[in-house]
Amino acid sequence: MRALLKFSQAVDWLNAQVGKYVIWLIFAAAAISAGNAIVRKVFDVSSNAYLEAQWYLFAWSFLAAAGYTLLHREHVRIDVLNSRLSKRAQVWIDIIGFAFFLTPLCVVVLYLGTPLAIQMYQTGETSGNSGGLIRWPVWAAMPVGFALLMLQGWSEIIKRLAFLQGQGPDPMGRLADKTAEEDLAEALRARAAADTPEASASSDAAPQR
Repeated sequence: MRALLKFSQAVDWLNAQVGKYVIWLIFAAAAISAGNAIVRKVFDVSSNAYLEAQWYLFAWSFLAAAGYTLLHREHVRIDVLNSRLSKRAQVWIDIIGFAFFLTPLCVVVLYLGTPLAIQMYQTGETSGNSGGLIRWPVWAAMPVGFALLMLQGWSEIIKRLAFLQGQGPDPMGRLADKTAEEDLAEALRARAAADTPEASASSDAAPQR
């Protein structure tokens, strides 16, 4: 289990790094969209390449961040029945879902999508639109994204098995990084608690040396 947990930590770190930088793809897509609109309005010039670049960037941001989204448990879940079960039952449902639904789906997509991406790269196929881009960069997003998602699914299985064996923390619920505002609010709450009359009385009652 120790070796598996190290593998899980490595996968978590990988998807955390991917998620940290993939946000810039959204920024790039927005910048291209704004630049395309300005050029079209001012100079009456446009190109399908600008539009396709936005699609490519969105596809990469969506697919590459799938593992990161699973890491932070932000995928849409409908827990009408699941939430009424015990924690152990919920963990087992997740294990079965990751092992027998998520993993086979990712394997099928990788099996079918990877040869297509390689074929697109070898042939250098371009878009059928006038001024369109080559297709392989956007096709490559599919095997990369589903590989990261599958690895994260395995990581989640490991963390849940460790929890069932009493060797890991509770893996359920959402995992979110604290924002600066949340850190500030926590610090203010701690300071307010220290300044309460009870805390002051305890301080006054302490023996003087």
